[in-house]
Amino acid sequence: MSEYIFVFTTSIWLGVLTSISPCPLATNIAAISYIGRKSEHRRYVLLSGLLYTLGRVLTYILLAFIIVSGLYHIPSISNFLQTHMGKILGPILIVTGMFLLGWLNLNFKGLSFSNNLQNGVDKFGIFSALPIGAIFAISFCPVSAAIFFGSLIPLALNHDSRIIIPSLYGIGTAIPVIVFSFIMAFAAHLVGKIFNKITKIEILMRRITGVIFILVGIYLSLVYIFEIRI
Repeated sequence: MSEYIFVFTTSIWLGVLTSISPCPLATNIAAISYIGRKSEHRRYVLLSGLLYTLGRVLTYILLAFIIVSGLYHIPSISNFLQTHMGKILGPILIVTGMFLLGWLNLNFKGLSFSNNLQNGVDKFGIFSALPIGAIFAISFCPVSAAIFFGSLIPLALNHDSRIIIPSLYGIGTAIPVIVFSFIMAFAAHLVGKIFNKITKIEILMRRITGVIFILVGIYLSLVYIFEIRI
């Protein structure tokens, strides 16, 4: 039972960490603000935030489900993963931790709120929030890509979880977005201050998570690769 609690908590935590990373957080705020900018009613701002969040959550769940199911439905890969997952997970966690600490980086950026997307919002209004959330979900930034592909997918593979772990991750990504939707609806002037504070906190949380990942990765590598019993 304690193992499941740890796995479920980790899944939610990875989602939260993904959502409060600078690139996704700035994108989330910009998208929700633009979608709900013409509305004078708070409920429309909240609804746009919820639809946008739902688009992101469903996309993460679908993407993880396809990847995990696809790998496990190929017999050779499935057998390999079941036999060597412990050996694979250690190095993956070490590399992911290095990304989170900023020791490694990838030269690509997340999707910006382009003119085409703005025209789509103007044309379809609040209901465009759902597909825009889905689009931004798959436009990974370096940190969010490292967390999703380097942590969540191996975690789901290790526990053969196609729905529960990805769903909890999606819920984790939704929490900060929903909170900011409420802030923009009832206290928009506080968004800038809260954004700056969360950005500072995110750096600390990301570094702590990165260190933990590296330590766990080293432990798993020693146990499963070098067969050192600790």
